[in-house]
Amino acid sequence: MRNKRSAGDLTFHTLNYLVFAILALLCIFPFYYLFINTISNNDLSSRGLISFYPRELHFTNYIEVLQIPGFGQAAFMSLSRTVLGTVLTVGGSALLGFIFTKREMWGRTFWYRFVVVTMYFNAGIIPWYITMMNLHMTNNFLAYIIPGVVSPFFVILVKTFVESLPIALQESAMIDGAGYWIIFTRIVFPLITPILATIAIFSAVGQWNSFTDTLFLMANPKLYTLQFVLYKYINEANSLAAIIRNSQGGGQAIDLSSMQTPTSIRTTVTMIVVFPILLVYPYFQRYFVKGIMIGAVKG
Repeated sequence: MRNKRSAGDLTFHTLNYLVFAILALLCIFPFYYLFINTISNNDLSSRGLISFYPRELHFTNYIEVLQIPGFGQAAFMSLSRTVLGTVLTVGGSALLGFIFTKREMWGRTFWYRFVVVTMYFNAGIIPWYITMMNLHMTNNFLAYIIPGVVSPFFVILVKTFVESLPIALQESAMIDGAGYWIIFTRIVFPLITPILATIAIFSAVGQWNSFTDTLFLMANPKLYTLQFVLYKYINEANSLAAIIRNSQGGGQAIDLSSMQTPTSIRTTVTMIVVFPILLVYPYFQRYFVKGIMIGAVKG
């Protein structure tokens, strides 16, 4: 029986590793495919001849794309909104989620339902745009930050997490004379790090990937984000590649292997935009499962 059980365990684990290895490869391959196309012969890449390994390596694409006017400013704007937006969203959601766990809060049930109901109803783009315009949020950096300070979904996550903590910790602090702010900052906040890390990665990815608010609200090029620039470059890849080719020409023979094409523009800009998230996400991954699951099972 012991040998049969060991053989069954070995088969089970082998199949598990095989299935998850295949799934991991399926997730990784699109990024690998983009990357090898950015460092391969641009002419071969534009003709779809680069599939599994790079050919005629070069890094000219990255150098030239990073030199495109406005690209650095857009990167700074995306980084700024991601950092500030994430910090304020985590802080606002954590504080509100903690407050909603207090039964002595005036109108707690009403206000909690008032926040939650906004998850299910959306007025649409036109009322949203009119509201933002009336609040003077057009061509305003605060339009990236303020609307996301409080997220109903994040508030629910924090509230559920706080309720899973032993209430005796807060009660003992209150007996010693601690107020709500001291309890939140010194006792609750350090204990809810897993859920805060989960919220942080959700918020950071959302802020980094967002471009529709830029599309509708921002006319000032200095406020363009990297994702919006990616959106523009993908739509204008043909003309942008022609501009770069003309700047490379100068009456000299043009090397087809490094000559910019719409495909090289699209793949290179996409990799530059995606790369920061690929670096940050694995670091927060260890908090992700714990933050989501704690509070989901009671008893």
